[in-house]
Amino acid sequence: MTQLLAAKKGEITPEMSKVAEAERIDVETLRERIALGTVVIPANRNHKNLVPCGIGEGLQTKINANIGTSTEFPELDKNMEKLNACLEAKADAVMDLSTGGDLRAIRRAVLLNSPIPVGTVPIYQASVEAKVKRGSIIAMTPDDLFAVIEEHASDGVDFITIHCGVTRETIERLKRQGRLTDIVSRGGSFLTGWMLHHDQENPLYEQYDRLLEIALKYDVTLSLGDGLRPGCLADATDRAQVQELLILGELVQRAWEKGVQVMVEGPGHMPFDQIAVNVKLQKKLANGAPFYVLGPLVTDVAPGYDHITAAIGGTAAAAAGADFLCYVTPAEHLGLPDLQDVREGIIASRIAAHAADIVKNVPGARDWDNQMARARKALDWDQQIELAIDPVKARRYREQKNPGSQNTCTMCGEFCAMKVVAEYLGEDCHKC
Repeated sequence: MTQLLAAKKGEITPEMSKVAEAERIDVETLRERIALGTVVIPANRNHKNLVPCGIGEGLQTKINANIGTSTEFPELDKNMEKLNACLEAKADAVMDLSTGGDLRAIRRAVLLNSPIPVGTVPIYQASVEAKVKRGSIIAMTPDDLFAVIEEHASDGVDFITIHCGVTRETIERLKRQGRLTDIVSRGGSFLTGWMLHHDQENPLYEQYDRLLEIALKYDVTLSLGDGLRPGCLADATDRAQVQELLILGELVQRAWEKGVQVMVEGPGHMPFDQIAVNVKLQKKLANGAPFYVLGPLVTDVAPGYDHITAAIGGTAAAAAGADFLCYVTPAEHLGLPDLQDVREGIIASRIAAHAADIVKNVPGARDWDNQMARARKALDWDQQIELAIDPVKARRYREQKNPGSQNTCTMCGEFCAMKVVAEYLGEDCHKC
């Protein structure tokens, strides 16, 4: 019984009750949205220590953080440190994208220690193993790929990115139109190389029912990946991207018919003025399925600051209706992120998500800002730090830049506007 099937039968699962309480919404309203497919609760029945999280219509915009090893940095302990950084910075979900080291041991360690939903991209492991065992990524067989998908599901992975929309037809559209950056998705590139070499259709598309059976068995949420997402502004909203989205919209419907939870992934690099249109297009074509976006990054020229370009685009996307933001770190396009990069990426995405939640009137969003405003007026520094989205950094700045126990800050000092106005209005400012 998946969360979707239970919701369709009118049943309230323990996971639904916990999510409704966390989101401050009526549990029956939540159940109805899950039944319609506009909300998902990624909760593999084998992920034993999971605290359920809802993603979709009317809920807080959620943040995913990518971690993982590489062939150059395959250490398990370093990956676990990044997981702990994700939890401390309050990411809502984490994806293990490891390609180096003992991949199953790394994934199992993440699942064992993660109370938040865990996602993966199974084709990474299938491709790595094909290269190791047979000398080439394109030596992977469809059975190899589905065996890895089953392995991830049985281990307890809550959601998997699957590039089902990269078909022979979409590749032909890509070739006819042309792009500056072609394909920037690793999963999309692996499948494209395999399809062109073997002159065969994408097995994830051709054998989609096989995929649905695995997802149904474990209640794995499918995240339909955007293998043809634009990798630069010039490639945004082109024919290949839209063709893939059309296919994904059809696959959403097929997943719902089987009782499988599903969400759709989106761009990528995109000019600011195209973001809202893309979100609305996805919501229309996918009948309101949750939308999971990478960024979007609104400019190509900010390496080292791409957590900022992604936060700008993320706010626009979430305000327009996107439900799930994949963080981008300052190391994007430059190298594997370290602990500080992970933390900065999460905080930037959380800021973007919260700014959008205020616009979307998500319960409790505006209350948080009002509490901060009252604390600032009262010059209650302890409360301001406690309410900060990043209390660690806020406390460090306060202590470093304000020596002693002064009531104001060193920006305004005795000329603090809050203090001056409170004195002349005769208001009680207990910190003044």
